[in-house]
Amino acid sequence: MSRRPLRIGNASGFYGDRFGALREMLTGGPLDVLTGDYLAELTLLILGRDRLKNPDLGYARTFLRQLEEGLGLAHERGVRIVTNAGGLHPAGLADAVRALAAEVGVPVRVAHVEGDDLTARQDGALTANAYLGGAGITACLRTGADVVITGRVTDAALVSGPAAWWFDWVPEDHDRLAGAVVAGHVLECGTQATGGNYSFFTAHDVRRPGFPLAEISADGSAVITKHPGTGGAVTAGTVTAQLLYETQGVRYLGPDVTARLDTVRLSDDGPDRVRITGVRGERPPATLKVGVTRLGGWRNEMVFVLTGLDIEAKADLVRSQLAEALDGVADVAWTLARTDHEDAATEETASALLRLVVRDPSPDRVGRALTSAAVELALGSYPGFHVTAPPGPAQPYGVFTSTSVPAADVPHTAVLPDGTRLPIPAPPRPPTAPSPPEAEPVEPAASPAPPACEARWPGGKSRPTLRAPLGALAGARSGDKGGDANVGVWARSGPAWTWLRATLTVERFQDLLPETRGLAVQRHELPNLRALNFTVTGILGGGVASGHRFDPQAKALGEWLRARHLDIPVDLLPPSHEAPADVPAPVPARPAEGPSPHLAAQPAPQPAQGPAPVPAPEGTGS
Repeated sequence: MSRRPLRIGNASGFYGDRFGALREMLTGGPLDVLTGDYLAELTLLILGRDRLKNPDLGYARTFLRQLEEGLGLAHERGVRIVTNAGGLHPAGLADAVRALAAEVGVPVRVAHVEGDDLTARQDGALTANAYLGGAGITACLRTGADVVITGRVTDAALVSGPAAWWFDWVPEDHDRLAGAVVAGHVLECGTQATGGNYSFFTAHDVRRPGFPLAEISADGSAVITKHPGTGGAVTAGTVTAQLLYETQGVRYLGPDVTARLDTVRLSDDGPDRVRITGVRGERPPATLKVGVTRLGGWRNEMVFVLTGLDIEAKADLVRSQLAEALDGVADVAWTLARTDHEDAATEETASALLRLVVRDPSPDRVGRALTSAAVELALGSYPGFHVTAPPGPAQPYGVFTSTSVPAADVPHTAVLPDGTRLPIPAPPRPPTAPSPPEAEPVEPAASPAPPACEARWPGGKSRPTLRAPLGALAGARSGDKGGDANVGVWARSGPAWTWLRATLTVERFQDLLPETRGLAVQRHELPNLRALNFTVTGILGGGVASGHRFDPQAKALGEWLRARHLDIPVDLLPPSHEAPADVPAPVPARPAEGPSPHLAAQPAPQPAQGPAPVPAPEGTGS
């Protein structure tokens, strides 16, 4: 007998997310499982420093406070809770949950998953954690756990693990698991799937978006939705944006399955309901990603305010006055943001910001010696000298890198409610079958970009263009993967996709974003989503914690791209360049079975004849 769909929600997308979300999700409507994602690269660094101060810490303490009320609510409603809030010490958080349950008088069975912590194997590491899959979560739920605490698992495993438990899937159910992984990727960042951080946010009321949930069916298909009466919106656009977030390539590699993002199909299932179908899965790689954080050194930062006339000359003066103090500092970065306006009506809008960021292995060279030299300029530098904040002491910064280890070498273990330790074997792999590649190289699309001020109709007829921002036709979402950034861009209509696919080559992308020039950029196509995904290698240096650039997590890189102007065919532009209504993407033809060498070689899709069918268009952690 087939089982009804699993109704699984999310109540946290990061450590520090909306505190009341756990209560909102438990009281807002029916759920079977509630998940919470608390881990990211920066979070592991923070938890690592906590553990240095106190070995009993290393987990997300916010989650424990949320459970003071949420534990009773979940018990009353029969909702299982699955979270990676265990961070570096899942056993410690599991014990704390048991103590809390006894204190509030709620009978719950608590299990946890461990084995991801490989710090002892990495010389000089603050933290080193393998990204485990969902099989340990599945095992805990199968033995009756009400609360499952994990350390570093993939974000999507918080959903695929419960789905495998609910439907009794086996490791060879690749397509079903891949569908759950894709649903998990949509849910993992909370309200980013319901209109948060969305390019076309003005189309919806997103002042307080509700958290998302998925209704997952036995075949792995899913409907993304939210509790009734909550804010925000679930549309093909909001789901597409999250699907493109922090992914690299068409194969979304995971420890349980490799999900083919080029097979994802979206369709409208009613108000605030988007159905995901067609997801194909392949065997997982034989290795697991390991995220490693290290203390990289010491940093400091000062921002000088330059007001009125002679901005460039004032900036040059400060640089020259601090040159001696900066001599010998390992890394010095000056940036001048021309936020000033001519003949400005307020002092603030008449001012520019000169930012100095310094990094060095020693705190001495970027500490008091430097800040004192900056303070001493106060009465002897440019007219109007002041800074946004007093200079502070040097602060330690972290560096994130990743490596891989054989999955069979990681002691993935489910610690069941009765204390039994159950080893979780790596997924079986046929001995003669080759492993999927760790990363699939994708060449830039062969289609040439139209000349700068010219476009053509079919048959070669000239097509009028207008200089306009890319965002008039396309949405974008961007984020970080260690020192790399990804930028996903999707077109909002079939004709716009045909143009975008031909126009936004790697070369054009780098022209529009000059900061990416000289860096390796890969371009991946996802025609079912009418989307391109760009990976920019090394733009974030040592990762978010190193403070390498102005936007250290590349969160706004996509919005910068949308704001850049290029020549766009007039017939594609909406009236007054305003964003079109939030329409779903049409369903393209299903791709051929099996892996393709690279999508960029496929011919551009032709515009559909007649009315388009309605609705259609991991990762390894945040």
